[in-house]
Amino acid sequence: MQIRKGKVEENEAIAKHLLLAMEDIAYLFIGDRNYDKALHFMKTLVGQQGNQYSYDNNWVVLEDDEIVATALVYPGDALAALRAPVAHLLKTEYQVAFNPEDETQAGEYYIDCIGVSPNQQGKGIGSQVLQFLIANYVEQEGKVLGLLVDEDNPKAKRLYDRLGFEVVGEKTLLGKRLEHMQVKPQG
Repeated sequence: MQIRKGKVEENEAIAKHLLLAMEDIAYLFIGDRNYDKALHFMKTLVGQQGNQYSYDNNWVVLEDDEIVATALVYPGDALAALRAPVAHLLKTEYQVAFNPEDETQAGEYYIDCIGVSPNQQGKGIGSQVLQFLIANYVEQEGKVLGLLVDEDNPKAKRLYDRLGFEVVGEKTLLGKRLEHMQVKPQG
């Protein structure tokens, strides 16, 4: 298994993995429960720099030169700037207003989502990706890493607890209450 930053030419594979993690949210964003439209929306954004879904904010997991997972991570203090191109695309191409609550803030790198290929789920890839992100951001760079977890997903919360994440508060995203968890550098 290899983990590296995504590349622009991988925008379709990355977009498909992001949709695995956030399909319902993408449908809410575009105002339509159409997979092809949601994929086009995500592919467009992943293929561009300077937005929250950009390829350069994605870590890809490769197995035998095939992308089997992706993790979307970006600095919390850049959220407003990274969202502006998303809002513009939604307004111009989908005639939808985009103004969700802030899911992150300054002082953390935010794990927006992790999408794992269905045929690779249950093999520990998500856990390995999280361990990689912790090693890279927290242990090597001394950064705080944050994420949101649904109260209805105790399995994910147990994984995050086991990896050192701690609940630091609550956030609301698209009307849903979520626990905000972080892992911080030691010392």
